[in-house]
Amino acid sequence: MEDAIKIKTTSPVVGSIRPPGSKSITNRALVCAALADGTSVLQGALDSDDTRVMIAGLEQLGIAVQTEDAKTTLKVTGCGGTIPAEDADLSIGNSGTTMRFLTAMSTLGQGRFRLDGVPRMRERPIGDLLDALIPLGTDVTTEFENGCPPVIVNATGLAGGMTTIRGDISSQYLSGLMMAAPYAQQPVHIVLDGPLVSKPYVAMTRSVMKSFGLSLEQTENDLKIPAPQKYKAQHYAIEPDASAASYFWATAAITGGDVTVEGLQRSALQGDVRFCECLAQMGCDVEYKESSIRVRGGSLTGIDVDMNAISDTVQTLTAVALFATGTTRIRGVEHNRHKETDRIGDLATELRKFGAKITEFEDGLEIQPAPLQGATIDTYDDHRMAMSLALVGLQVEDVVIRDPGCTHKTYPGFFDDLQELCQAAL
Repeated sequence: MEDAIKIKTTSPVVGSIRPPGSKSITNRALVCAALADGTSVLQGALDSDDTRVMIAGLEQLGIAVQTEDAKTTLKVTGCGGTIPAEDADLSIGNSGTTMRFLTAMSTLGQGRFRLDGVPRMRERPIGDLLDALIPLGTDVTTEFENGCPPVIVNATGLAGGMTTIRGDISSQYLSGLMMAAPYAQQPVHIVLDGPLVSKPYVAMTRSVMKSFGLSLEQTENDLKIPAPQKYKAQHYAIEPDASAASYFWATAAITGGDVTVEGLQRSALQGDVRFCECLAQMGCDVEYKESSIRVRGGSLTGIDVDMNAISDTVQTLTAVALFATGTTRIRGVEHNRHKETDRIGDLATELRKFGAKITEFEDGLEIQPAPLQGATIDTYDDHRMAMSLALVGLQVEDVVIRDPGCTHKTYPGFFDDLQELCQAAL
């Protein structure tokens, strides 16, 4: 892909689209299938950098994964909880889910495993996950003793017992621990320390585990996972990605259009469908059907919203907020500073390029609309920065997105799909 792409302005966009499969569900299903007894078939899987890194990591651990149907069908031969490899050096790229999930999973093996990634991954914290694994009988550490990857796992199996884990940095720590816990030698009791961010992602993990035959008990402050248990191989269908869908719902809002996303419903596993509730508060008309969600643009007004549970759609909402009347305040997403980039500070920098008045807070942003201008946007190797801020160019001339190829992390075909959806409006 070229070094930069100029976005074409458009009239109101009308159409329908089915985004590719959910990255979050694909990577969770891959872990459960990899640990299961038997061969699982995952249909509707996402083919992207993040899922390729996960598959490559599983293969290095000795798990066989076959791809079919343009890599949207995955056949995973599970290991029954016994990791075949005894030594592996896993290259994780910048996939947070893969780093957190495979760190926990590798503790089930017998041998030495090293997990590393790109320079940004070496800045992303993982110490809280390691602190939670150690009381369960594991030998895990960071290579530079700084709480960030590379991670070294000297695996002798997971003993089980009680542990405490922080919930305010990333729900992926808890999800990784949950998926590995059934293969402990005794039951695992996880106590949550403080508030849990991105709760829908933990509910998603629980749902995927249940689909693969596992049971657990959860209250507001703890989880109890009976062990030893085993996942059972499944034919498992993966929903379209709701975070990706947010860009198309936002397209309807920004252009005053009418866009239907196929394959998702209000009760989807992914909490990011609640992004549509934000659009409804801003003035859009949202229609939920059995297997689709339709958004029709309206006169937009600013809102005050806590987006802790749907933090991957914060950048998308800021793009919409630029076109609203009145101020939009986004709260509760301090953990966004620890993702692919600082999704508060760096986002504020790029939004200001459009001429908007942005106030940055520790836990979010305030967007005061102002006359907008074209801008060349830096994406910080963050797929969501590229996809969300590209939407501004649908209504503002001379918006250029640098490094559009960073969208390969979760959505390689995004710019083609956006162009095709907008084509009918030209």
